[in-house]
Amino acid sequence: MTFLKTLPRIHIHPVLIVFMIIAFLTGTFMEMSIILFIVFVHELGHYFMAKKYRWRVRSVTLWVFGGIMDTDEHGSRPNREEFFVTIAGPLQHLWIYLMLFFLFPFFQVPASVAHTVFYYNTVILMFNLMPIWPLDGGKLLFNVLSAALPFKKAYYRTLLISMVSSLVLIIVVLFVLPFNLSAFLVIAFLLYENKADWNKRFYVFIRFLLSRYEGNVVFSSLVPLTVNFDRSFMDVFSQFYREKNHPIYIIAPDGAKTMVDEQVCLDYYFRNRQNKKIGDVLLEH
Repeated sequence: MTFLKTLPRIHIHPVLIVFMIIAFLTGTFMEMSIILFIVFVHELGHYFMAKKYRWRVRSVTLWVFGGIMDTDEHGSRPNREEFFVTIAGPLQHLWIYLMLFFLFPFFQVPASVAHTVFYYNTVILMFNLMPIWPLDGGKLLFNVLSAALPFKKAYYRTLLISMVSSLVLIIVVLFVLPFNLSAFLVIAFLLYENKADWNKRFYVFIRFLLSRYEGNVVFSSLVPLTVNFDRSFMDVFSQFYREKNHPIYIIAPDGAKTMVDEQVCLDYYFRNRQNKKIGDVLLEH
């Protein structure tokens, strides 16, 4: 019972319910059960690593070939933490391989079942490592890009690469490989989700800024920014990196340079919200 209390709330995605009905009608419920078991173990890896870092996790939603961990942490945690939380999912597949080679022979599990587990364990692992958001591969891509690029640019590029990868996969499924309806539906769903995320990309960026404004970010270093007084707040904020605190040096028309803390600029922006320039913040200081 103690172990069960540590588990997250589990939700079933409507897409997965459709696949479960199809599996029941087509007599492939055993395969679906194996997929659900692998996905569940995969998501537990993410969940327990997130709890290790004291993330606020509300629930885990399972769907075909993956899951989504609903958390209150949105770009406010160190890149290193997000990397380990992300990679913890794929690492669980190694335990399943070990179980196949050491436990299944001991319990004399039929070879057909062991082969099915091996097949889906490999497929789900490789699929999740593709550079498609929000799969683990897409999140790892975002980790890499956000370590080298400002948050906004890293997030936008991740979504663009993800959508291109999804389109390429759909073309491969339709014209290269033998047609597989399940694979087509999963990839089409991911492309739809990517398009929805692209439409919400500005709000994700605002949420990133709000985390900094509310003091929920731990900074690892200082990276000064030098900008002209007539730059918009959004232009300046678009240069913000994760985990970097940005003292902002504003160059006035006469060439004078004044340093303003990023927190002051964020406070001014969220209090006013008009189409102001970064130089306007100097009028209050």
